[in-house]
Amino acid sequence: QVQLVESGGGLVQAGDSLRLSCAASGRTFSMYDIGWFRQAPGKEREFVARITWSSGNTYYANSVKGRFTISRDNAKNTVYLQMNSLKPEDTAVYYCAARSTFGSRYDCWGQGTQVTVSS
Repeated sequence: QVQLVESGGGLVQAGDSLRLSCAASGRTFSMYDIGWFRQAPGKEREFVARITWSSGNTYYANSVKGRFTISRDNAKNTVYLQMNSLKPEDTAVYYCAARSTFGSRYDCWGQGTQVTVSS
């Protein structure tokens, strides 16, 4: 089993930047990739970005492409989400999640961190 802990959320103004961290522990060697998801009030959870653990390939939702960057530090077992040019519509609880196989469900989730962007 993998345990995930997010940090780095906060209250910022539109146009500001934030960096979220997702620290992984446990059976990290079994991870295929780690993804970031977000859920705004009254909306469904949506995919933001993901990175494969071994090769570092990255994938983004169109809504954040060019503004957000996902990266990893394998030595620290940590994945980062650098968020630039934040918009009020980026306001949500951000979660990181891990899965062991491509195409499978993300079955390990962190507790989430709140990001609020004021206009």
